[in-house]
Amino acid sequence: MNYGAAVNRLKRGLILLRVGRNFTRSFCSSSSSSSSLSEHECFIKEIAKAQPPTHLTQLLNIFTAKGKSIVSPGAKQGLLPLTIPLVRVCPGSSIALLRWPTARPRMEMPVVEVQKHGVWFLANNVDQFIHRILVEEDVSKPEESSQEIFDAAGEVGKKLYRKGNFALSTMSRHMDLDAYLLRMVGLFPDSLERKVIRHIENGDHVSAFVAADFYTKRGNFPGFARPFAFNAKVLLKLERSLEAKDAARGALKSSWWTLGCRYEEIARIAEWGEEQIVKYKERVTGEGRQRDIARGKPMAQASLDEAALLLNLASLEGKWDDSLERLAQCYKEAGLEDIAKFVLYRD
Repeated sequence: MNYGAAVNRLKRGLILLRVGRNFTRSFCSSSSSSSSLSEHECFIKEIAKAQPPTHLTQLLNIFTAKGKSIVSPGAKQGLLPLTIPLVRVCPGSSIALLRWPTARPRMEMPVVEVQKHGVWFLANNVDQFIHRILVEEDVSKPEESSQEIFDAAGEVGKKLYRKGNFALSTMSRHMDLDAYLLRMVGLFPDSLERKVIRHIENGDHVSAFVAADFYTKRGNFPGFARPFAFNAKVLLKLERSLEAKDAARGALKSSWWTLGCRYEEIARIAEWGEEQIVKYKERVTGEGRQRDIARGKPMAQASLDEAALLLNLASLEGKWDDSLERLAQCYKEAGLEDIAKFVLYRD
């Protein structure tokens, strides 16, 4: 198979789509149906081929009010190629939307923090993230809370949260912000993990196991390995090494870039050596894919599996751009041409 020729065709397709460095701005200004969309909304609709979050503009306004610099959605160099950057938090860390390649129709894009080796789940959707920001702003500055942040959220913010709601709740008596977030806003990995750690510190291991098990419940964080990775760490800390090893191996069955930590941390618990990396590298060769197909795996699925393996391997060193062309080719062969163009797109 001539991968180079196929990739060149993809690149030519992208060149036809672009109009200079400011493609999204120029496209929006020239399209009557997109003229009211922001740069990010236009990028999501036209390049990522997804439905822009309804209140993305309000989230970007909040970032601006907080003094953060909004970045171009096409400024993806060095980032996990499935992300749409929104704002740079600090060197090496950005907040972005995650565009799953095989997302169900109308599935909302989660908000994530993008780091060198992968992503950290921040919120299930934009509205949930706005809600959390407003709660934390109110709790951290209950009296002189920045009105500018609430103004930036507009009417959407008023529907999600009003200043003083936390103080009126029963959870304010113990200043239990995590309890409020989990009960009134949504499920967040950092809040759940702190809850487990508090149980351990209080010597209540039974409650810690129950909370950690809930964290891994199917449907809470679909596609993310972090709950299982954290559970493995908890089990190891509580000297249940055999169960920890099983949990770690379960975590490594999901995307390594969703572990929320370095791969090596979980591989040590799983007792995985370098042979696993060698095995994965062998599977992303042309021979490895043909062997899968010869064993009865449909070509589209073999291509998707190879794409997943390429992302896993790229996460080890955080060198996402090195395998972009091969990744795009895999998505194209799986029938996901829009995703192939999206992962290749760069300002």
